[in-house]
Amino acid sequence: MHRFYAPDLAFDRDVELPEDEAHHLARVLRLKPGDLVAVFDGRGVEAAARVESLRGKRVVVRAVERKVAAAEPAVALTLAQAILKSDKMDGVIRDAVMLGVAAIQPLVSVRTEVPKAALRELGARHTRWERTVISSVKQCGRAVVPPVMTVCNFSDVLPTARDSMCLMFVEPHREGASALTDIQTLEHRVPAKATMLIGPEGGWDPVEIDLAEKAGVLLVTLGARTLRADAAGAIATAVMQYVWKDL
Repeated sequence: MHRFYAPDLAFDRDVELPEDEAHHLARVLRLKPGDLVAVFDGRGVEAAARVESLRGKRVVVRAVERKVAAAEPAVALTLAQAILKSDKMDGVIRDAVMLGVAAIQPLVSVRTEVPKAALRELGARHTRWERTVISSVKQCGRAVVPPVMTVCNFSDVLPTARDSMCLMFVEPHREGASALTDIQTLEHRVPAKATMLIGPEGGWDPVEIDLAEKAGVLLVTLGARTLRADAAGAIATAVMQYVWKDL
């Protein structure tokens, strides 16, 4: 059954789909009045619904049966990812959402390689990232739409280390004496929420690592191999969910 995002979902009235969702239903999939679809409100509620009408760009549906939404992970993970070049962030966000992260925090670090002109156009990129989130939620079966937060500087994320567990994934040659190499030791330290810091293509600057340590961030490494910046977030998420038995 095709799934659609309906933020105004209600069980006692007709609901109009957002324009992008209406276009997908009517113009791409060519569904008709009377067809059954699944709809979710982005906050955890899902239902089977019937297409009531299609008029121009407007599509109206009506919920006919409440459905049990897919369970969310017990640990609310925020992926704090340094902005990557080109469209790599789209893939990072897509995979993170499919794995169940609770939020995505794009950030600017010392070695962020995105041109300044592109950073000035982050509004457009942010809109695209939000569309990527919805598309990924529809595909993976979640009923919660995790937010993509406003882009911030690396230092602005550090205060979260005082409120919840904060992990900074560093490259193997940067691990030093204070980096945790055996992540399995965190098995019995299961937090209610956690933030994972992932660096840019050029890796973290030593100054950022020092600042993170002083702020109480736990440095960790994912082994002896250096991972691509656009793959590290998904790998770190999956590893931590496995360690915390939260897959």
